[in-house]
Amino acid sequence: MFAIIQSGGHQVKVVPGSTITVDRVDAAPGEEVAIDQVLLVGKDSGEIVAGAPFVAGARVLGVIAGESRGPKLRVFVKKRRKGMRKLRGHRSTFTQVRIKDIVV
Repeated sequence: MFAIIQSGGHQVKVVPGSTITVDRVDAAPGEEVAIDQVLLVGKDSGEIVAGAPFVAGARVLGVIAGESRGPKLRVFVKKRRKGMRKLRGHRSTFTQVRIKDIVV
C-alpha cells in the first residue's frame, strides 16, 4: 500500500515503515502526527483511489523522528555597471517523519 500526500506545497510518495523529509512541522520528536492531505492511495489489491483534490477519509499516521537542516543556499544579486551587489542566503529546517500507517 502506498499514498501520495501533500505537505508544505510538495507532493511525497509514502509507504508504511519509510521515513520522509518534509518542511518544518511544529511538533516535538516522538510526537504522533496525522496528515489529512492525501491525494492518491494505491491499495495492495491494485486498486487506486484518487481524490479531487483529496481522498475523503484518508489519513497518513506518522511519528516525528527529528529535525535536520538543509544545504546552505546563497542568493547573489548584481546590477551591472552600477556597483550594486547583494549577498543573501538561508538554510531551511526540515522534519523527518517515520510513516506508521495509511488509513483509508
